[in-house]
Amino acid sequence: MNNILVTGAGGQLGSELKRLERNYPNYNIFFTDKSELDITDHNNVKKFLKKNNINFIINCAAYTQVEKAEFEAELANKINHLAVANIAHLARQKNIKLVHISTDYVFDGNTKNPYLENDETKPLSVYGKTKLDGELAIKKINPKNSIVLRTSWLYSKSGKNFYSTMIRLSRANDHINVVSDQTGSPTNAKDLATIILKILPKIDNSSVEIYHYSNEGACSWYDFAKKIFESNRIDVILKAVKSTDYSDRVKRPIYSVLNTSLIKNKFDIKIPNWEDSLENDS
Repeated sequence: MNNILVTGAGGQLGSELKRLERNYPNYNIFFTDKSELDITDHNNVKKFLKKNNINFIINCAAYTQVEKAEFEAELANKINHLAVANIAHLARQKNIKLVHISTDYVFDGNTKNPYLENDETKPLSVYGKTKLDGELAIKKINPKNSIVLRTSWLYSKSGKNFYSTMIRLSRANDHINVVSDQTGSPTNAKDLATIILKILPKIDNSSVEIYHYSNEGACSWYDFAKKIFESNRIDVILKAVKSTDYSDRVKRPIYSVLNTSLIKNKFDIKIPNWEDSLENDS
């Protein structure tokens, strides 16, 4: 029996992992959120790992409020960086496999080609910087059999994300403005959760490895919104606007498409197109 700790279980990825648990009878999964396990507390995490004989950790916990992070840099750093270092140290000490979820926001978006895992990182925001610092901490500590899994534009039917925001806005508005000059790849949280649970036993490496996972294809936020409304048969008028039309205090990557060839080849997996995944999940 594999005993797995999932942190940040109340988020959209953690919720999808919980829904899939029944499909994996060999996994005994402990789902925790910040009220149940403070991942910044070394001793508490150490006791939890020992008590439950944990073999794997899937770290979904993160500070993800991109705009708010600009004003709460210390808290964002504590969760996205220091807590990650804490988990990595314990994973190394106890020989626990670690899967850490990171983000496309570690890149600046100044490219026209899908990002490879070893491309230069250059975050534009506090959120992106703290997530990158978390990655660097894991690489430095270097727990065996551990990976950093970067993803992009994560969404699900539950939780706070672009998908749920569009559905909510459509119920109160006939017209909705959506940015059309930022390009990325939407990632269905259920697809990502499925892949994580599938590859977990196959992770076997002496040094930390980085992989990219998102659904295939690319689109703008405007295209994504249009598909969401089409899939849910919602009649609403969409207007394409530029990023500069918003008084957003945070710089975001204009282009953050991730190249997923490495994870597909390494673990022999297929990744569905974002449009197909959205349609099938609607």
